[in-house]
Amino acid sequence: MTSLVDNSYANLSPDEVLNSVEQFGYQCDGRLLALNSYENRVYRLGLDDGSNIVAKFYRPNRWSDEQILEEHAFSLELAEVEIPVVPPLEIDGQTLLQTQSYRLSIFENRGGRALDLENFDQLEQMGRFMGRIHRVGQTSEFSHRPKLDIQTFGYYPRNFVLENNFIPPELVAAYSSLTEQLLTEAKACYERAQDVQLVRCHGDCHPSNILWTDQGPHIVDFDDARMAPAVQDLWMFLAGDRPEMTAGLDAVLSGYTEFCDFDARELHLIEALRTLRLIHYYGWLARRWDDPAFKLAFPWFNTQRCWEDHILSLREQAALLHEPALEWYG
Repeated sequence: MTSLVDNSYANLSPDEVLNSVEQFGYQCDGRLLALNSYENRVYRLGLDDGSNIVAKFYRPNRWSDEQILEEHAFSLELAEVEIPVVPPLEIDGQTLLQTQSYRLSIFENRGGRALDLENFDQLEQMGRFMGRIHRVGQTSEFSHRPKLDIQTFGYYPRNFVLENNFIPPELVAAYSSLTEQLLTEAKACYERAQDVQLVRCHGDCHPSNILWTDQGPHIVDFDDARMAPAVQDLWMFLAGDRPEMTAGLDAVLSGYTEFCDFDARELHLIEALRTLRLIHYYGWLARRWDDPAFKLAFPWFNTQRCWEDHILSLREQAALLHEPALEWYG
């Protein structure tokens, strides 16, 4: 395991945050609140006029400038057709700003409440929302941002965990063989789905990235936008047992197909994508474990119990990979 300390944000003090933002013409009143983000650092800042903005400081060496600008261009493209996303603000024609130490972007401050996964009216409205996004997403491809696939979300994080000795020795054989089995079965799911189309997706469309208001939803944080099957942006809205997920799927796709066609073959990918997310999540925590903020935020990680529970979750997921795909009669 690497022993290097991650100093990516070592100098990002409150004063540095405020001074960085003020370089671009904003007058801050000193109010600063760190928002719930670990991959990057995100802050809500108060301005002298009483309003608020959000500043996002990008983790060094994660995305290239070209990859960040491609994400920005996608969210701006969506905003141009009045899809309620939160794109970065343009400052002197630029959305990606540079200080001496950091790259950052500035956003409007938008509020909202959580999506209710048990509310089928909200799920149908989310389906319409995602259908509109994917309709735009189909019009071109990302050139610089990676694909979400078995290699990037499965083998890469799995191999990182194993090669850097995160797994307790007595659990290595179980983790190694189980993840190999799961990824083989995930490949079989992709084979059943055949050659599904990849579209520009949000990529990490969990309910926390949806802010619900009386006017409907808006979506934030396109940081993980990738080329992926459309169902990647839909399956995280499904919760509960199989009948509940089937009902939720019907609600989501009822709205989705008002704006965008859905290839039912992608339903074979839901449990494969869930499996990849489980493996990728622990690989992500391992990769960032030298960042002191991660040790504070995830004190349960990298313990014996943590890896035992993870292996148990993966075994449960193995059973789900063998179940028939959810059915949709649209």
